[in-house]
Parts: sequence; structure tokens; C-alpha cells
Amino acid sequence: MNFGTELLTETLELQDFYLARERIEPYTQKTPLVYSKKLSQLLNANIYLKYEHFHESGSFKYRGALNALNNLTEAQKQKGVITFSTGNHGYALALAAKKLNIRAIVCVSKNVPRAKTDRMVDLGTELEIYGNSQDEAEARCYELAKSEGFMIIPPFDHLDIIAGQGTTALEIIEDLPITTDVIAGLSGGGLVSGIGAVMKKINPKIGVIGISMEHGAAMHESLKQGRPTIVDEPFSLADSLLGGIGDNNQYTFNFVKQYMDYSILISEEHIKMGMAYLYKEHKIAVEGAAAVGVGALLNNKVPVKEGANVVVIISGSNVDLDAHYEAVRAYLD
Repeated sequence: MNFGTELLTETLELQDFYLARERIEPYTQKTPLVYSKKLSQLLNANIYLKYEHFHESGSFKYRGALNALNNLTEAQKQKGVITFSTGNHGYALALAAKKLNIRAIVCVSKNVPRAKTDRMVDLGTELEIYGNSQDEAEARCYELAKSEGFMIIPPFDHLDIIAGQGTTALEIIEDLPITTDVIAGLSGGGLVSGIGAVMKKINPKIGVIGISMEHGAAMHESLKQGRPTIVDEPFSLADSLLGGIGDNNQYTFNFVKQYMDYSILISEEHIKMGMAYLYKEHKIAVEGAAAVGVGALLNNKVPVKEGANVVVIISGSNVDLDAHYEAVRAYLD
């Protein structure tokens, strides 16, 4: 169901994404689109990086959180909001809620990295640590919402969240009207749904490619099975891409199926290579989930046509620096 006041249908039109941008503009800034010279030379194409880690929250999730909260009624804001998250959505929602003076509670599993939970605690967030997977944290979120009356703002399966993430695509098209392909990390599907919806409505020929890690890729497996599917969640450097899509998924499963051209799985080594490349060539330290697109390109996992104009979403920078160094040190020399 939709918890906002304007997105009342079961789909999204371009107007919804422009409305979302209007809501979030007072609180965020347009992120840079950066040309990657070495990648472009390697692939004989034009490769651009969309720096979504430049948001105040450190990830693209800030867009969706701001849009969802700004689209609540005053009565809903007074009740407070609750969510479940692997970290980035939780922090983005907490930061947006603080700016809007809305009470926020975030449910996370025990597997969420300390670097992410510490940031939420430092912000003054009410943190509920429960279970060993996002599915268990989600169940706890719904329990508390029912007993306390909080509004649930899920991390991806929500029209206002999807519309907020899709504002990324509006910026890409404005800066690079000749975009031919967009590559993004694929988890619950909010980002790919939003970007895919915008791109396909503007030009159905624009390719939309999702990248996940080899193990724990719930959306990828769900699409293979033809229904929302539970998968194991082993350790991954791309921890932000872990988590189920929900047995009762209402939007992102169908949106991703409709708007994404295909998805690809990459290894942990390829994720490390992506992180190392971004650190060495662009001087940015990003989390594994933000590096999957570059890791895929470096290892020829995505077919790129000669002369193509490809945008890779660099989704977030909420990574422990010691863990980052351990991940990339083999590639730093």
C-alpha cells in the first residue's frame, strides 16, 4: 500500500518522479556525473560514474527517504515512522526524519556492519537490533508498527521510495541526454525500479542492467523462480545488496521485471577490484555495493557496445575504512 498522499495508483508516471524531485530539492543537491577515462579506454566506450555517495547520508537512499517523509500527511508524521534496513536506508531515513522533526525507529539485523549502526546511533536514532537477517528485522518492524502505531517506510517496496530513487535518472538524462545504458546494484529493487521506469519512459532503448553478488542475490533469484524467493545471506563485501524482497512484495518485483533488461552476478574478488579501481583512479573509498558495476565492467561481465555512453551508479560510501583497506590492498600496488 502507499503511505503518501499523491501516488495513488499502482504504477508511476514521469510526473511522479518530477514531483519527487520537487519535494527533495530543498534538502539535497544534484550529484556529479564523472567521466572515467581509464574505464572508457579499456572498453572503447564512454563510461561515466554517478556519484550518489555524495549525498549527506552517504548513499542514494537519501532521495527515497526524503520523498517518502515529505509526502506523509501531518497526522502520519505525528505518529512517527519505522523501518527495517541493512544500514543505508535506515541512516538516510533517520537523517531525513531528524531534519523534518519526525520520530524514527530503525530495525536492523545483527549482521549489519557496526560502521553503519554506529552512525545511526550517533544521529540519535532509536535502533532495534533483531535477528540474523533482514527478513527477521522486517518482521520485528511490523510487530512494533502494529503495537505502537508507527508508519512503516520500507527500504524499497514503496512507491514514494521508488519515485525518490528515480530522481537519479532525471539528473542523468539532464547531464547526458545521449545515455545508452545505466548499470546499478540490484538488491530489493528500489533503485533499479526508479531508474528503469524513468529511462524506459524516456527511451525504451536505454539499457538498464542490475548487478548483484554471487551469493545472497534475492531479486536475481526471485526473477529466476518467477516469484519472491528467500535466499541465504552469507557474508559479502556488498552487504548493502543483501536482504530479501519480501514474500508480499507489491511493487519492485514487477517493476524490475518490467524495466530491467537483465541482471548479472559477480564474485567477491570482482567487487574488491571495483573498490580498488575507484580508490586508485578516482580517489573515493566506497562500499562493496557501490563498486559492483565497476567490478563487472573491469571483468567484462557486461557487454558494452563500442562508443556506448554508459552510466554506472556509485551508490554509497558507508564503509569501515579498515575493512575497505583489507578488501582492496591486494590491488593497490
